Amino acid sequence: MQELIRPLVVAPMAGGPSTPALVTAAAGAGATAFLAAGYKTPAAVEDELRAVRSAGVPYGLNIFVPVPPPADAEPLERYRALLQPEAERYGVELPALRLRDDDHFAEKVELAVAYEVPLVSFTFGVPPAPVVRALQAAGCAVLVTVTGPDEARRAATAGPDALIAQAGAAGGHSATTDPAGYRGATTAPDVLRAVRAVSDLPVIAAGGVASASGVRDLLAAGAAAVQCGTAFLLADEAGTRDAHRRALGSGDHRETVVTRAFTGQPARALRNRFTDAYSAAAPIGYPAIHHLTAPIRAAAAKAGDAGALNLWAGTAFAAARPGPIAALVEALSLDA
Repeated sequence: MQELIRPLVVAPMAGGPSTPALVTAAAGAGATAFLAAGYKTPAAVEDELRAVRSAGVPYGLNIFVPVPPPADAEPLERYRALLQPEAERYGVELPALRLRDDDHFAEKVELAVAYEVPLVSFTFGVPPAPVVRALQAAGCAVLVTVTGPDEARRAATAGPDALIAQAGAAGGHSATTDPAGYRGATTAPDVLRAVRAVSDLPVIAAGGVASASGVRDLLAAGAAAVQCGTAFLLADEAGTRDAHRRALGSGDHRETVVTRAFTGQPARALRNRFTDAYSAAAPIGYPAIHHLTAPIRAAAAKAGDAGALNLWAGTAFAAARPGPIAALVEALSLDA
């Protein structure tokens, strides 16, 4: 596995930014990059696996672990009613609550096995041990994303090959299995140290890293590699939406916030009108809330209105720069 995981890892960024072109170009530049299976149909995931496998480079695939449906749908119904003015604002209809959705988990695992994906990572929980064993039997190395020592201990029971220690500074969804208690206050050095204290597995550090010195410091602290995502959102090869790109480069956004407003799972994003209006009211409820807000976000994106978009970004978002992925990887490399 060590030869597959290079010191710099390009994080899986679901919702568009992670593309086969990004993954293959990052590998050509000396990094290891992940495709993001989240939200995609199995057919779309297979298309991307074919494209990357044909390039003959090391790569990974990230899969969402299904989240149990909420025990009580009433808070989600109240939130749906609260969002009605947004639906009217953008001329869309809010869907009925979709409480059960496993994101085609079994099918995506089967694809990873069939394509013998070199690295398979999981987010939002620990995959069942039989899933881990099936992947490993196919030659896949399995990684589980954790946000602290308790999650690291639970993940270890499934027998993965490595852990990804995700700090609260990271952009996008937190992998936390305690969304009610999550505050996003940890840094990458904090979580790396805490996870290594309870596990002998290799640990990839992630969250809020945007400089070569930050990468060097985490490797010196014992990280097997360092994973960055926000630093690559503006890459030429990334599928980041135009409105998201403009927001990141505009200078109009001064801070990020951790919010459940868009998906019901804590996620770090640029602060905007939507986070201000709905973060306090948003209940726990992934992926039901993700499906509920999807029409609003799609309409806002079409209109180029960043005020109602999930502008995922880590705390170091101001350091993100446009350019080819090769140049961005070089800027974060050990000899930069």
